[in-house]
Amino acid sequence: METGILTEPQTNFTLNLEALNLEEEILALKKKLNAVILAHYYQESEIQDLADFIGDSLELSKRAASTDADIIVFAGVHFMAETAKILNPSKKVLIPDLNAGCSLAEGCPAPVFKKFKELHPDHIVISYINCSAAVKALSNIICTSSNAVKIIEQIPKEQKIIFAPDKNLGRYIMKKTGRSMLLWDGSCIVHETFSDRKILLLKAENPNALLIAHPECEEAILNRADFIGSTSALLRFTYESDANEFIIATEEGIIHQMLKKSPHKKFIPAPPNSSCACNECPYMKLNTMEKLYLCMKDQKPEIILDEEIRIKALKPIQRMLEMS
Repeated sequence: METGILTEPQTNFTLNLEALNLEEEILALKKKLNAVILAHYYQESEIQDLADFIGDSLELSKRAASTDADIIVFAGVHFMAETAKILNPSKKVLIPDLNAGCSLAEGCPAPVFKKFKELHPDHIVISYINCSAAVKALSNIICTSSNAVKIIEQIPKEQKIIFAPDKNLGRYIMKKTGRSMLLWDGSCIVHETFSDRKILLLKAENPNALLIAHPECEEAILNRADFIGSTSALLRFTYESDANEFIIATEEGIIHQMLKKSPHKKFIPAPPNSSCACNECPYMKLNTMEKLYLCMKDQKPEIILDEEIRIKALKPIQRMLEMS
């Protein structure tokens, strides 16, 4: 059975949302519902500013596992809200927009991945957290960009590994650890769009700027980077570094937190290969303050998981938390 069955999206637009102070209304609902709001760094700045916890996938997974709230409101993408539900089966988990998916998760459908796995029975499966609950259920260990290298280094060298679904992160891990892995052919639409040529031009225009990149970027970008790390590692690097200018090769939502930490520094979003806003994740940006308010007011859409898949998906997540 597929996972992620959700209630129908809200259609109540009779409210005059423009007349509401959405921040006040959301905070009042949070108190009334005993809810916690978790937000990823790639959310719009208004959502980041009122969230209880902001973080990358690993940090938010840990927060989801430890919360005592009755309701978890996940301002992120679908696989993140699923992870919160896997860790908290008795709690209600809400997501502002049903369509807030992920190109990595969508590019690795569970039935196809299951057949791929069956072709390599001597391999264990280590899956990046950016995958569906159904793919997590087919995995041995889950990892994030924060802990992937640490986890791979704990696997016996003779053990063969399938790494899914991000081939760019997989190649980066292989380079860092010297391990050979069988990679699923998936990638992030945001991190694949950065233009090497345009970044070179940007470096020429800003010679003092350090290029920092997420390991989901393509190899050409990573080869030029002064620092590579997870979203939280990139943030930490900018405020610990003596440098004052940075070119940011990841989703530009993180720049809001970088400016809050270091308002005197300059942050330049890496350019995509066209004139579009491709350095913004179209899925992350589907969540808005209006949708956040409505999902808390109506208590839907809600994440509902098949219990058998949830239990199977829980084991590799627990292994990740133990190993990291």
